[in-house]
Amino acid sequence: MTFEILAIDAVVNIWTAEALANRPARKSFYVDKMRVGQGTFEGVSLEEMIARMDAAGIERSFLIAAKVGVKHHPACYQVPYAMVADAVQKYPSRFSGLAGVDPTEGMAGVRELERAVREYGFIGAHTYPHWFEIAPDHAKYYPFYAKCVELDIPIQLQVGQSMVYDATYPRRSVGRPISLDSVACDFPELKLVGIHVGIPWTDEMIAVAWKHANVYIGCDAHRPTYWPESFVRYINSFGQDKVLFGTDFPVLPFEQTRADIDALGLKPQILRKLLRDNAARIYRF
Repeated sequence: MTFEILAIDAVVNIWTAEALANRPARKSFYVDKMRVGQGTFEGVSLEEMIARMDAAGIERSFLIAAKVGVKHHPACYQVPYAMVADAVQKYPSRFSGLAGVDPTEGMAGVRELERAVREYGFIGAHTYPHWFEIAPDHAKYYPFYAKCVELDIPIQLQVGQSMVYDATYPRRSVGRPISLDSVACDFPELKLVGIHVGIPWTDEMIAVAWKHANVYIGCDAHRPTYWPESFVRYINSFGQDKVLFGTDFPVLPFEQTRADIDALGLKPQILRKLLRDNAARIYRF
């Protein structure tokens, strides 16, 4: 299948054998629940990822050096910044890095975030509030938000319902989209990207993005075929400048997701904004 627009995927997990070696496997989540193919689940090299991106018309992916819960807990893991930095250095025209945030790390984490941007060239921050059971408007995040403003980088936050990723460590859904409202009021310059669509509170996510100039929505992790109708209408109308394409690979495969979006029948100029232009503008490409 040929895609006319070369897309930017704003939410992608590094999935190499090296990245998977020091994290829980979670086959029951990825394969059984999310329907990730067995071959993909076992690992995808950077070269294979690029081949899949090419097949889907994706020019660049943002790789997350994710901090998935606190250090040293057996259900949690943290991807080293250096691992993502090495991937970016190897393929600088295809990958960019996002620095994971652990709100429990305090100023040590803030300084690590700054090093990731200034030394590794990372273009944004990323966090999973539910893994820490700390809502986005908690004070523990505020030093990180202030540093993002200072560095002029966006921060992605998973909003909406969290899943049970590990049956031994279920996490509460603390990422209601409305929690971004307080953050945006306190940091109006901060570019906030609520990823994962905000489901099941998508209309709440739309309302917050409509209210605040610097609040955006990432459309990753939920197959476009099943997006709420209100979200598709939002993209195709007054939200056309506010939504960024993403897959949360391997949760969604690149090529199928592109095909699903093409099937939505979006206006051509809006499709380009969704797939490419919004991310290029927000991340200053």
